[in-house]
Amino acid sequence: MKLIIQIPCYNEAETLEIALNDLPKHIDGIDRIEYLIINDGSTDDTVKVAAEWGVHHIVSFTRNKGLAKGFMAGIEASLSYGADIIVNTDADNQYCGADIEKLIAPILEGKADVVIGERPIDETPHFSWIKKKLQHFGSWVVRKASKTDIPDAPSGFRAFSREAAMHINVVNEYTYTLETIVQAGRNKMAITSVPVRTNPELRKSRLFNSMWGYIKKSMLTILRALLMYRPLMVLSVLGFMPFAVGFGIGVRFLILFFQHQAGGHVQSLILACTLMIIGFMTFIIGMLADIISANRKILEDVQYNVRKLTYDESSAKVWQEAASAQAESMLDEAAKNGNVGESS
Repeated sequence: MKLIIQIPCYNEAETLEIALNDLPKHIDGIDRIEYLIINDGSTDDTVKVAAEWGVHHIVSFTRNKGLAKGFMAGIEASLSYGADIIVNTDADNQYCGADIEKLIAPILEGKADVVIGERPIDETPHFSWIKKKLQHFGSWVVRKASKTDIPDAPSGFRAFSREAAMHINVVNEYTYTLETIVQAGRNKMAITSVPVRTNPELRKSRLFNSMWGYIKKSMLTILRALLMYRPLMVLSVLGFMPFAVGFGIGVRFLILFFQHQAGGHVQSLILACTLMIIGFMTFIIGMLADIISANRKILEDVQYNVRKLTYDESSAKVWQEAASAQAESMLDEAAKNGNVGESS
């Protein structure tokens, strides 16, 4: 059983060694632990620090591509290196490395495919009051959107089984945290959370410049994920509102018409027709989007099977080559001892 711990990095030379030193070197039930760094176009000595520390794998971008791209690059690389479990953590040592054992326990026990680390948000001193409330609100929205019970959706401390990792597909360029939960929930993956500890803040978050920017990007990410996985429901709700208003205005016009008081209310009739057409067209777009969403599911299945063939075959090839090399070594040893080529 191989565990790969991946860390997306962007100019993390000052904190990376602290985070790496905090990671576990042995976990019961895990045969091998490897460490992987995703260098997201760093301009400092991040790669040098990682190499000198002894990181097993380094994936580098020539320019900064963002957290979501870095996360997916790490997932793809971890799968190609034969990871059975993949853990994602931060380079600023936000999460307690010793809790990785607790994080992967549900996967080792076969109870979950995705595990999210639940931070003690209300007890975190460097979180402002408004940030704590927004974290709770955002997690509530994600729970409703994904039909899961994850209490800390923005947490980047999470573990994936190999099977779950092969299904992951992040399309937004902002962050992977919210979209992957919505995706896991809608695809009926076994997802759970465990309480984890956090370390004192070493630096300010670079994911967003302001609280408003964080809220806006998070809401857009959730809405986009919902439009991808539940487009008919979302667009039906959006289309119902103008249609209902238009229908109400139309009923009012008809009442006035039969009471011979419709004169001067033609504008209401035009408005009612316009709103009802908008609502109906939104519903039609929802139906078309639902068909596209069905095609997306087919494409996700194709992507999963391509990954499975690619990574499983490459792993099989490695094992076959190792077995062949071992067999050849045994034959050579036997030949040296004079046991080959002799007749009995």
